[in-house]
Amino acid sequence: MVNIHEYFSDDQRRESFKKRYLLFYNSIQTLGWGFILYRVLNYYISRPQESLYDIVKCPLITFQCLAFLEYYHAKYKLTKSNPLVTFQQIYSRIMVVCAVLMAVENSRLSLGFPMIMFAWSITEIIRYMTYSFGIYGQAPFSLTWLRYTTFIPLYPLGVTGELLCMYAAIEDLKVSKQWSMELPNKYNVVFYYHHYLIFSMLLYIPYFPKLYLHMFSQRRKVLGLNTSAKEK
Repeated sequence: MVNIHEYFSDDQRRESFKKRYLLFYNSIQTLGWGFILYRVLNYYISRPQESLYDIVKCPLITFQCLAFLEYYHAKYKLTKSNPLVTFQQIYSRIMVVCAVLMAVENSRLSLGFPMIMFAWSITEIIRYMTYSFGIYGQAPFSLTWLRYTTFIPLYPLGVTGELLCMYAAIEDLKVSKQWSMELPNKYNVVFYYHHYLIFSMLLYIPYFPKLYLHMFSQRRKVLGLNTSAKEK
C-alpha cells in the first residue's frame, strides 16, 4: 500500500498543516466572539439579574487571552503580520481584561465596558472571518471591505472604552493599594499599580494614532488593489 505522504515534500506538508491550524484557530475565534456578541445583545434584550460582565466573563477571558497566540503566529512566520504591531494590539486588550476588569469591580460598571464589548466583538468576528476565508483563497470583497472600513468607528470606540475602564479602576486601586508595593519590603522597591495604569493610559497618546494610521495605510493598500483589479 502506497503511503500518501511520499507524494508530498516536507515543505508541502508543513504548509498544509499551517493552513489547517490557522483555519481551525480563526474559526474558533470567529465562533467565540460571535458567542460573546450574542450574549451582549441578549443581555440588553432580556435584562437578566446578572451584570453584563458576569454574562460574558468566561468567554471574554478565554478568547481574548487566546489571541496572544497571534504574536507567535507572526513571530514564527505563520502569518505575514508584524510581530511588534501585533504585540501592541494584543497587549492593551489583555491588560484591560486580566489586569483591570478581573481586578477591579468598579471598572466593570463603567460605560467603557459595554463600549469595548460591542467594538471588540464586531471587529473580531469580521477580522477572523476574513482570515478564515483568506487561508484557502480570497475573502469576498464585501467582507474585506467591512474588515478595512468598520475599524474607522470601532477602533476609537474600543480605545475610548479601554481608557474609561482603566480610569474607573484607578480610584479604587489608589485606596485599596491592590497589586502595589510600599516600603518596607524585602525587595526594597516601591510600586503603585494605579501609577502603572496612568502610565499605560498615557501610552495611548503616541501608540493609538500610529496603529490607527497603520490601519488606514492597510485599507488603501488592500481596497485600492482590489478596486483596481475589479476595474480591469
